[in-house]
Amino acid sequence: MSNVNASIETDASRAPWVDEVWDKIIGKVERMSQSTGDDFPYISYNGKYKSEEADWWTNGFWPGLMWLVYRENKVEELKDTAAQIEALMDPVLTDFYPLHHDVGFMWSLSSVAQYKLLGGEISKRRAMTAASHLVGRYNARGQFIRAWNQPERVGWAIIDCMMNLPLLYWASEESGDPRFKHVAALHADTTLREFLRPDGSSHHIVCFDPETGERQEALGGQGYSPDSAWSRGTAWALYGMALSARYTGDQRYIDAAKRAAHFFLANVPEDGLPPWDFRAPWEEGMAMDSSASACAASGMLELSLLVPKSESELYRSAAEKLIFKLNEKYTAWDDPNEEAILRMGTANRPKQAHVNNPMIYGDYFFAEAVCKLRGVHDTFW
Repeated sequence: MSNVNASIETDASRAPWVDEVWDKIIGKVERMSQSTGDDFPYISYNGKYKSEEADWWTNGFWPGLMWLVYRENKVEELKDTAAQIEALMDPVLTDFYPLHHDVGFMWSLSSVAQYKLLGGEISKRRAMTAASHLVGRYNARGQFIRAWNQPERVGWAIIDCMMNLPLLYWASEESGDPRFKHVAALHADTTLREFLRPDGSSHHIVCFDPETGERQEALGGQGYSPDSAWSRGTAWALYGMALSARYTGDQRYIDAAKRAAHFFLANVPEDGLPPWDFRAPWEEGMAMDSSASACAASGMLELSLLVPKSESELYRSAAEKLIFKLNEKYTAWDDPNEEAILRMGTANRPKQAHVNNPMIYGDYFFAEAVCKLRGVHDTFW
């Protein structure tokens, strides 16, 4: 079992504001644990997180937040609540829920997190079951993991799935069976070839012929168009490639993560808040996405550990600046009636779904990035 180092590394250069922000995160999470409890929060409206069904793709982020805090402060209530949420997802693994590609998001931050911290065999079994499902979605002809479940989408793959791959790498490490990591690396190779553009931007959806594996077309998905640059998709690519590089040591993945990072930094506004798509026409009331910057920052901090020392500070400093800017303008510390941490996230602009609202995964990635800025680089991915 991989060990998670809960100690804080000494970092004399760490800015004082980082510890202050972490204290505020602890306060938010502890208060939210009282009001939200063992539920599945997704989007905050009027200061209160609304719940989703047990199979919703974001359901790992709330227990993940509690595990981040518990790792340091050992508050038993947070541990118990996170474990209860994990158990509430059991019917999704065992009954007739339509399991999907995002099981990595769900069980890496819940079951893998608990297993790394506490060594629970039940959590390990849950995560291994989820990993087995994810492997079962692999299309050997096209060398991709299928997204969603609709019959017309049988040949679809999406950039988001790069963040599900760590569950497979972890499963290989725990089981000694290399098949999980082989599938993960083959999907990452397909993403590298078919999704990432030379400038570091990426497609959201690429469609393949499920019988032959041949690439058919790219679709806009949650981005503005097939050729645009969905900002959260760039963050998924950046962080996902860095995680694949961490597990495999493949320089190609490091280079891809660097390319995505430079594209993100070249396009994000000075205040750290990106539009939902970097190439979408500007409009009044533009949909913005703070979760993209929070995820990109955490990905850059991961990347900073994989590159030579001469490059490392570039990515660390860029990530710190993004988190500083988000904290300065887009956090909800000053609103006692708001459960969320991070404002101005957008779930799906093309569908006009949850535009410029707080979202649980924005909160998670913000908190994870702050942990890394404090010197705790072990993650649950």
